[in-house]
Amino acid sequence: MHPSTTLRPSITYKPALAWFTGIGSAWVFVLVTLGALTTSIGAGMAFPDWPLSNGSINPEGWLEDLAKFAEHSHRLSGMVMGLITIVIAVWLARQEERRWVRTLGWWALGIVVVQGLIGGKRVLLDSLAVPGFAMSLGQMLRVPHGVLAQLYVCVLIAIVVACSRPWIERPRPVGRRVRLIGLGCCGLLLLQLIVATTMRHSGAGLAILTFPHSTPDGGWLPENWNIRVGLHFAHRVLAVILGVALTGFAVAVRREPHASRAMRAAAAALVSLTMLQILLGMEIIRTFRRAGVTTGHVVVGAILLGLTFCLTWLAHRDRIERSSAP
Repeated sequence: MHPSTTLRPSITYKPALAWFTGIGSAWVFVLVTLGALTTSIGAGMAFPDWPLSNGSINPEGWLEDLAKFAEHSHRLSGMVMGLITIVIAVWLARQEERRWVRTLGWWALGIVVVQGLIGGKRVLLDSLAVPGFAMSLGQMLRVPHGVLAQLYVCVLIAIVVACSRPWIERPRPVGRRVRLIGLGCCGLLLLQLIVATTMRHSGAGLAILTFPHSTPDGGWLPENWNIRVGLHFAHRVLAVILGVALTGFAVAVRREPHASRAMRAAAAALVSLTMLQILLGMEIIRTFRRAGVTTGHVVVGAILLGLTFCLTWLAHRDRIERSSAP
């Protein structure tokens, strides 16, 4: 085995820690799903107060009303995510030998705290108008709230993968080509998610009502332009670029001689998820943003980012451990 592919002798696989971080990474997608549903049905202000909901942790009627259920469930799941992240950060601080992994734990905790504050301010500042803008300050905060959620997904996945048995005991050094393509795809996905979040919270999801063309008579470019149309069109262009890039990344992983069987399976799933995401985007236009379809589109987007980042992080494992070695 290449000498750089082995960890320092003091590093050991900790099954309980690995499983708990894995549970945390699964829960974050529950949180993303509930957040996406809340936005899709316009339930972000189902309760005008925060951190309690109508002054209670168990507000009356929240299980019978869909809007209240979506918003309160999102708040409760966020609280659970915060508790999980506290446990992960403290556990890593007490038992993890690698300083950079401990630092990731504190970063994850910091992001969760900031996310909670942004989510609360989004409610409390909903009525505060911003001169020159159609959205209030609270409504504007939905954009950084959505973007930061995606960054948190990546940080948590980095921790999970770094604590896994394959990373610690069965490393697989991967070639430079896979690493570079993976980085490019992660960058494109983050850009797409920023555009998508801004588009979604600006009410631009249906700024262009035809697909794949931008006009009813078959034109590829919109006839009339404004900020909403520009955001929507940019989202479509990036989707085409990502379709090619992610497929190329999957092919590169499949052809990489040192890629593990799990990495090859993940690459195949990446192509399937990309196709599903495109179909969901088409269905959003056809159904005029049906809540279930729109929620699914957001969740699959988060999974795509998570899976792409996971593969890219694994591909950089050798370099990460070497650069952090004392």
